[in-house]
Amino acid sequence: MINIGCTLSTLALVLMLSACSTVEPWERGALAKPQMASDPHPLQSSLSTHVYNSREAASGGNSAGGGGCGCY
Repeated sequence: MINIGCTLSTLALVLMLSACSTVEPWERGALAKPQMASDPHPLQSSLSTHVYNSREAASGGNSAGGGGCGCY
């Protein structure tokens, strides 16, 4: 008797692998646009992360903390 869980797992794996496709050279131009990036504003995100981490690091502790201005 065939295990139903194994059969469903195999079926799901086959369906996931069938979704993979190759990108033709003429289609790569559309995928290289800035709008297609996972982070459309990498410089702004980097700056925001830096300022947030600087402020969080300046709070707490047993001694006097920094100003949290986001400076290096």
